[in-house]
Parts: sequence; C-alpha cells; structure tokens
Amino acid sequence: MTALHNPRLVDFGCLVAGASVPFAFAPFGWWWLAIFAPSVLIVSWLNVRPKRAFRRGWLFGCGMFGVGVSWVQVSIHQFGLPVLAFSLLITIVFVAFVALYPAVLGGLWCRFLRGSITEKVHISALLAVAPGWVLTEWLRGWLVLGFPWLSLGYSQLGTPAAGLAPVFGVFGVSAVVMLSSALIVGLYVLRGKARIRIVVSLLVIWGGAALVAEHEWGRPIGESVSVAMVQGNIPQAVKWLPEQRQPTLDLYRDLSEVHWGKELIVWPETAIPALPGQISPFIAALAERARRSGTTLLSGILTNDGQQHYNSLLAIGAIQRHYRKHHLVPFGEYLPAAVALRPILEALGVTVSEFSRGPKMQMLLEVAGYPIGTSICYEAVFSEEIIRPLPDAAWLVNVSNDAWFGDSLAPHQHLEIAQMRSLETARYMVRSTNTGISAVIDARGEIMAKSPQFQTDVLVADVQPMVGATLFVIVGNWLIVSLCAVAVLLVGVRSHCPRKGGDSVEL
Repeated sequence: MTALHNPRLVDFGCLVAGASVPFAFAPFGWWWLAIFAPSVLIVSWLNVRPKRAFRRGWLFGCGMFGVGVSWVQVSIHQFGLPVLAFSLLITIVFVAFVALYPAVLGGLWCRFLRGSITEKVHISALLAVAPGWVLTEWLRGWLVLGFPWLSLGYSQLGTPAAGLAPVFGVFGVSAVVMLSSALIVGLYVLRGKARIRIVVSLLVIWGGAALVAEHEWGRPIGESVSVAMVQGNIPQAVKWLPEQRQPTLDLYRDLSEVHWGKELIVWPETAIPALPGQISPFIAALAERARRSGTTLLSGILTNDGQQHYNSLLAIGAIQRHYRKHHLVPFGEYLPAAVALRPILEALGVTVSEFSRGPKMQMLLEVAGYPIGTSICYEAVFSEEIIRPLPDAAWLVNVSNDAWFGDSLAPHQHLEIAQMRSLETARYMVRSTNTGISAVIDARGEIMAKSPQFQTDVLVADVQPMVGATLFVIVGNWLIVSLCAVAVLLVGVRSHCPRKGGDSVEL
C-alpha cells in the first residue's frame, strides 16, 4: 500500500469525515456513517508520526462536534449573552476542547503501537482503536465537566448492533461500531486469508448482536398505566416573566382538565414557574383534584430548603413527594470555579442559575402502586444515573425543557439518547418536554408515540410496567470499560514483543 502523499488533503478529509458523523444520529439516521467515517480517520493514522495523528484526530473531532453540538451556540446566544461574537467564541473553545479526545487517542495509538503500524499493519493494532475509542467516550462522560453527547452507539438504534445495549450499554454498541470501522480498514490494508477472516469477524459480530437482540430482558407485570403528557410550548424567553406565571398555570390546568381520571399526568421540567410557597392555593387545588380523580400529577417545579434551591419533580396525589435533580448542568444550573468565573460573567451581564444538588439516593416516587425511576433533563444522558433506581423501578419518567436549544439538532439527539436508556434498562419511558419532543418509548427503545415540536399538545398513551434486570442494570459501565482497558493493555504489551508471523502487510 502506498502512503498518502498529500498531508493537507488528508487533514481536510479528516475534518470532512468528522463533520459527516452527526448525520448518523437523529434526526437524519444515516447510521452507516458512524462506521465508515471513523475508517477514514484510522487510515489517516497509518504510517504517520504521533504528532500528525494527534492533529488529524483533533480535526476529525472538530468536524464531529462542530456540526453535532452546534446547538451550544444557540443556547448561549439566545439565553445567555446575545452577542454573536461571544457565543461563537465560547462554542469554538468548547468544540476545540472536546475534539482533544480523538486527538489524544490518535497520538497515543501511534506512539505506543508505532512498531506495529509504521512498517507493518497488524490486525491487533487496528483493533486496538476500538477499545481506545470507547475509553475516550467514557472519559468524556465524566472527566472535567462531563459531556457524553454523540457517543457513536446512539446512532445504531434500530440496527443489529443495538442488541448489545442491554448487556454493555451504549459504550458496548460504540465498541461494535469502532471494531467494524477498524475491520473495514483491515480489508483495505491486509491481503490474502486475512481478508476472509475479517469478513467472517464482521458477520460474527453483527450476527451475534442480532441474536442477543432477540432476548427478552424484562417481562410485563400487571395492567398498563394510562398517561397524559402535557406539552405547554411556553417560549423560553417569556417563561420566567412575572406576568407570564398565571397564564402558564392556567394553560397547564386547562390542558389537563379532561385527563383527570388517567393514572398519571406529567407536566415538563419547571412547568410551574414558581416555588410551591408562592402558589400554595394552586397546588392545594391540584392536590384535591388529584385525590378525587385517583390521578397522580408529576410536574417540574423549583423547590427550596432554607437558602438552597432545587430543580425538582413534584408528585401531587394521595401523597405529595418530590424528586430533586442530582446531576446539574454546568453553567446552566451551577457555576464551576465560581470564585474565578462569577466576576467575569457579571461584568458581561451573564446570569447563571445557582441550584443545589439533590441527594444521590432518593426514595422512589410511586404511580398507580408502581415505583418509578425519575430524571430531569440532562440526567438522561448519564446511563449510570438512570440505572440507579433499578431494578426496583417498573418504568421511567424523564421531564425536560429543550426550549433552551431552539430549532436545532439537540431535541432530536436528546430523544435518541432517551431511547437508548429504555433499551439498556428494558423499561418504558415517559418523556415530557416543554416544546417537544415529548414521547413514550417502549422497553426495546422504540418510540410508541411522540408530539410535534413547538406546538401545544397533550400526548396520551399506555405504559406497561416491567420487572427484571438487564445485565447492564446489574454491572453498569464497568464491564465494558474493564474489557476495553484490558484489551488496550494486551495489545500494547503485544506490540512491544517480538512477533512471529501474523496477518500483516508492508506499507
């Protein structure tokens, strides 16, 4: 194989390949791009120095996140500081930072496996990219501020690879994607019987995932529960205006009126734009209506405890209880490094909400006699947060307010992430949002019903309580992370040992 002779053209190809990756996710669903685009990156890493591999990985990441999370600029500009230069600068800095993850992977891959890839490409060296990529996705989910968005596994909902989600979680599906990418590169660079083995490996991986997908991890229990999700469609720009409070309360009350008698009514995140003490008569009237009709109302609301404020989900019914959000959004719900950053933001006229973190372990809310797992907005992105109340929880409820992201890719990507949480846990999910997309997702991660965006709507559906636990619920991400760490270690050791034979090819 002749080395590619135009480094600048290859660099540009990495940027374009990265920019194509978001089209594998919702709302586009071109899932195959998540497999073939990384193949371009892997080929660009062959026979180059670590510094160049780092740069190409960074360019790939800039394209991937620059397109895929461009909605960050929308949120900052519309609801932070409405200065285009400021929102663009912050978005560029953010994208440049998260792009470091594939960059570091490329640099380390070429640095530690250099003996395997500068003169000969060995199949084990190629396959090492997959566990390495999975580890970077996992680290990106919690290191520094934590941003696990655009994990490649999310793009595979509806494909055979998704069958591994109840076993390994979304990172296990990402592993299948990157293994496939590496094997495709192997078809390009290897010769002879090695190609046959690669084709067989691809068939085994995808066929095995399809077989696992046939397994039923949960089983129904009891009768289905009738649910109504009220989507108020309140614009974020007016949501917290004092004069908008009563019209908002009236809207949600009126939209819910014909649905009293259903077992559950769900209002979105902070649907009630006030503290409970500020609207005590309204809450009392809802409680009385809920008791008389046998309905539980779940509503997003702010709560306080002395000087601390919480983003909460209030259950109004026979018993009034709440869930307080544990995993807060940096800069949206709390200010990291507040001592250093607050004076700067105040000088710019940017305000940041200051919420307190709810307890990690909280008593489960109950609806129709079943315990449910609850989460608020961004928490659905973290699978370890969602599995915490399982297997006790019979189904899941997530409330969100995606109005922060306008008419961008984010609401579609957020819904896709929620689908993966249902698939990982074998639980139905009720997802209620302010401006859409509200949805009911079944235990296999498929959307049963959804609301239109940017319309006032009430989505009605039946949800089936489930029992049982997937392997992922039991072990979480530690299984796939441990396997990937061991794989990287073994390949690293092998690359520094004398090799006799093996499937390799001169470059």
